[in-house]
Amino acid sequence: MEALTSRVVVDTDLLLEHVVGAKDGGPSRLRRLMSQAFCYTTVFNAVEAFGLCRTERERKAVEETMSAMKLLGLNAKLGKNIGAMTARRGRPADLPVLIAGLCRESRLPLVTGRPEVFRGLRGLEVIPVRE
Repeated sequence: MEALTSRVVVDTDLLLEHVVGAKDGGPSRLRRLMSQAFCYTTVFNAVEAFGLCRTERERKAVEETMSAMKLLGLNAKLGKNIGAMTARRGRPADLPVLIAGLCRESRLPLVTGRPEVFRGLRGLEVIPVRE
């Protein structure tokens, strides 16, 4: 894992990997990240993670994971700024754009295992995380 700032936003892929367990049986990348930085996630990551749950057990596991970090949400000012970001793209906002908007407005980098999803979103600092 790269050197990190003291505060980061965690993408959905890391949340879900933590819920299902690390592949090698050791601590998940999220757990390792949380020992290095103060971790946030966004309301849009929560929407994405809960939307993928199929059982009550999965929902509870996601909820427990979310409770271990701060959740970034929207207010009117952020909504206006993120709306302007999506208008420049010329299409309705999708979750990655909304996540990027909250990160940018909060001046926090995004840690993700899927940096290609966020490629081309100006003003977003992406910290790729690898196995």
